Amino acid sequence: MPAVRIPSPQRFVLENVTWGRYTRLLREFEDRHLRMTYDRGTLEIMTLSYEHEISATFLGRLVVTLTEELNLPIRDGRSTTLRRRHKQKGLEPDNCYWIAHEGDVRNNTTIDLRKDPPPDLAIEVDVSRSSLNRMGVYAKLGVPEVWRYAKQGLVFVTLAADGEYASATVSTLFPLPIAPADLMPFIQMRGSTDDNDIVRQFRAWIQGKRIPS
Repeated sequence: MPAVRIPSPQRFVLENVTWGRYTRLLREFEDRHLRMTYDRGTLEIMTLSYEHEISATFLGRLVVTLTEELNLPIRDGRSTTLRRRHKQKGLEPDNCYWIAHEGDVRNNTTIDLRKDPPPDLAIEVDVSRSSLNRMGVYAKLGVPEVWRYAKQGLVFVTLAADGEYASATVSTLFPLPIAPADLMPFIQMRGSTDDNDIVRQFRAWIQGKRIPS
């Protein structure tokens, strides 16, 4: 049996886990609300808090609203498992989306990163810190842009030519320049009104800013 260490009450880490054992655990726990991160033999299994889930869901609503108002296609992958055996990496994003490559996966019922493109955008909520380098896993899987949200705020990172993430002032995915500072006022409204009201205000903001068709 692999050795187990428990860094916190909401996660545990298994060492020396083979790829085969990882994929079996994915099947065994596919109906449970857990997040697994696999990195070259180390497997972290986390439960997800209410704070984590409402933050991920709200950011996802902003992404979907952007694509609606800017007439962009979208395929919502939610927390589907992204993995590559050759790279010995795998994880579930908090949300993920194909936008530029939506047409490449439109008719898919499964995602195989050996032949399918990775999602164009992933959302990573860091209210409960992972013990593993999840950004390194995203990079190896080739996800070009990640929005990272923590209590300190929101940042965008994009995958550079050297295979590392670098901070980005605006998203690369939308014809309208969208910066973290544009989204933060709407994120900060949470708690003062309901999510639908915030999304309506966000939609009106986009309509006031968007480029003419």
